Amino acid sequence: MDKQVSENVTTNNLIKPYGDTLNDGVIQVSFTLPVELSAKAKKAAELYLEKLNLTEVQISFAEKLTDGFTFFVAYGKAIPSLDYNSVEATEVSVLKMNFYEINNLIKMKLNRKLIVVGATIGTDAHTVGIDAIMNMKGYDGDYGLERYPEIDAYNMGSQVTPEALLKKALEVKADAILVSQTVTQKDAHIRNFTEFIELLEAEQLRSRFLICAGGPRVSNDLACELGYDAGFGPGTLPSMVASYLITTLIERKGVSHVNK
Repeated sequence: MDKQVSENVTTNNLIKPYGDTLNDGVIQVSFTLPVELSAKAKKAAELYLEKLNLTEVQISFAEKLTDGFTFFVAYGKAIPSLDYNSVEATEVSVLKMNFYEINNLIKMKLNRKLIVVGATIGTDAHTVGIDAIMNMKGYDGDYGLERYPEIDAYNMGSQVTPEALLKKALEVKADAILVSQTVTQKDAHIRNFTEFIELLEAEQLRSRFLICAGGPRVSNDLACELGYDAGFGPGTLPSMVASYLITTLIERKGVSHVNK
């Protein structure tokens, strides 16, 4: 066998969705079509999924959302396989530490309190994300940043303008800024994230803060692409954010510059 072919055979890790048996390709999809609920609508949903190259399509659920719109849940078998070895992605590197370890590290290495400002920017009125990270109660039994004695956390809430968020960060001499976005229709989150970074760059203040993005459609890849230091998606715990902030500040060896 040719050496190059042999290497491909041994290095490829082909994967497909799993349903009943390994590599059967079974997936579940949900979607809405702008049609009234009917037998014809169900058939249209089935035919559309077949156009996506799904086989053995089954419409398992259909419900009217409102006049002229129907929601579907369906199953089908996907044809393609994916070489898992070819996948490239990044994630935030976080040293796993508990509440007490993080506080102790801040006290010993920073020699002052870590200052964090967070907000949901733009017209987004949702605070569930920023509250989960910053509020004292936190999320999933993990204390929020407000509970950390070695962290001064300022949660500005929702519908905060980029200008107001930056003004607050400068006022309190923040080390880090957390920017949250829940509303993602028509990529509103990308526009808002971008607007804040552009403001920082215009004011020549981008390097002054650690900037983190968070939300249901945020990945570290997306956040970094938009100019942020890190991105935190669904399931992020407050301790993960706190750990990232203090360890990153220590690594950069410039932890005191924001207080000048």
